[in-house]
Amino acid sequence: MLLENKNAVVYGGGGSIGGAVARAFAREGARVFLAGRTEGTLDAVVADIRAAGGDARSAVVDALDEGAVDRHADAVAAEAGSIDVSFNVITHPHAHGVPLAEMAVDDFMAPVETAARTTFITARAAARHMIPRGSGVILAFGGPGDRSGPLRDYYIGGTQVAFDAIETMRRQLSIELGPHGIRVVTLASGGVPETLPQGFEGRQEIVDMIERQTLLGRGATLEDIGNAAVFAASDWARSVTGAIVNVSCGALID
Repeated sequence: MLLENKNAVVYGGGGSIGGAVARAFAREGARVFLAGRTEGTLDAVVADIRAAGGDARSAVVDALDEGAVDRHADAVAAEAGSIDVSFNVITHPHAHGVPLAEMAVDDFMAPVETAARTTFITARAAARHMIPRGSGVILAFGGPGDRSGPLRDYYIGGTQVAFDAIETMRRQLSIELGPHGIRVVTLASGGVPETLPQGFEGRQEIVDMIERQTLLGRGATLEDIGNAAVFAASDWARSVTGAIVNVSCGALID
């Protein structure tokens, strides 16, 4: 198993992407610590993992609260002996469908402030435990966006600016933490259709836009994201840092 004897913290572990990654981590042997704000969704993922023979537990943690994050990371390290992987995929607030010229400043700034704050707090908490051990992997989710394709007319407010902020932090963290043996990697999907709830107004239109911008004619699945996260967190990717793992089905071309 690729993550045997690894301890992984997943912030936003009760969400669709966080849950998929947590299940994949556990399937590959990791002990998974799910953190999030909704106890019920966290417990559901934990139950799935345990039913499949994996090891998982959860805690209600606000990933925007530095004290709560630090206390949780300290508790995980004390119980498990280490934090080997940290993945932040909490939901960012967003106001979509409104052109920037018509958007309120607070609506624009909300995802940017959330992304920058939570990425900093959770990466710092993990790094403080990884540095003494000389190893670890910090994963982010988002990546660059291509605004020249079918999505160019879909107004996304501050969401892409938030992802770009995460990318800037990923570069800086990888430079600062690399000498300590810590890798920092972003997973970039270009959109995951399965994350859009059934019955969501405009769902099919968005799915169609996601799929039209890909080279493969389909969007990444939750299973694809989980498998990519396992690879990025494992020793098979031990030479990959300061980089993007592109699982966009060709929507994002470097």
